[in-house]
Amino acid sequence: MSKLTLPKERDYGWELKPTSSTYFGQIKNQSGQNCVVLEHSMLRSVTIEMIYWWFQHFPSMQVTLDDIPGYEGQKVPAYFLWHPYDHVSARLSGKLGPNNTSAQGAKIHIQEAMYTKKYGLKYPVDDALEIFYHDKDGWAMGKKIPFLGLMMVLRISFKDIYEGDTIKGVHYHYEIVVGTYKKNLIAKAINKKLSGKFGPDFLDAWHTHNTIEVGVFENFLPAIYAQRDRLNDIHYSKAMNAMKESPAKLQGFNKDLFEERMRGFEQSTNAFEYLQFDKGSFL
Repeated sequence: MSKLTLPKERDYGWELKPTSSTYFGQIKNQSGQNCVVLEHSMLRSVTIEMIYWWFQHFPSMQVTLDDIPGYEGQKVPAYFLWHPYDHVSARLSGKLGPNNTSAQGAKIHIQEAMYTKKYGLKYPVDDALEIFYHDKDGWAMGKKIPFLGLMMVLRISFKDIYEGDTIKGVHYHYEIVVGTYKKNLIAKAINKKLSGKFGPDFLDAWHTHNTIEVGVFENFLPAIYAQRDRLNDIHYSKAMNAMKESPAKLQGFNKDLFEERMRGFEQSTNAFEYLQFDKGSFL
């Protein structure tokens, strides 16, 4: 993997969500697989229609930043909106959907690093993942290894939250499984090696990175989605920030669900099967 070069930070003027706004845990199951559960606070001002559209288009989409310091008038990857400082690039390959959009079976190559403000480039990502699931209730991607099969799956589930007939926001739930459930010596050695990477610093870096990444949907996505009919001329400026309320006192949306999923992973012998990553959302 070549050394990543981070682009200049984008100062959008957003108040970023803290990790205290989530429920987060990591556990090993009976086969030695590492399982992570992250229950986000409700995404305010956002709908699943917006999120589905974003996952379809973000790897190929560009956005002009009208008044972001150091980027004034520049057209940049839309991926730069999804995090103010950790993201580098995302691109699709393989079996794409209409107009070069994301589709099940395609691959997405992601370049980023986890919580670079604290850890620098200690935890880089420069990898191509297969898209296993892409629909209006979620997204899944991961990696397979020859002869061993699945080795990692990241599964996101989302659902509109209503108050009467009005959508209040989105329930956004994230789970990761790393390692194989198989029992042979090679499989056990791989799981042991992978477990060594799941130390406290890595978990802190990923947790913080993802909390910020998902939280900023509230800030930019409504304005970007409103311009969906002109994909080649989308703009973003600070005045378009859709969320002025502070996220400081928010909490994860459903603590009971978080605890239930943690117990389920701990008791599982095949965490990929429990994850049900290629099926509709359980929310």
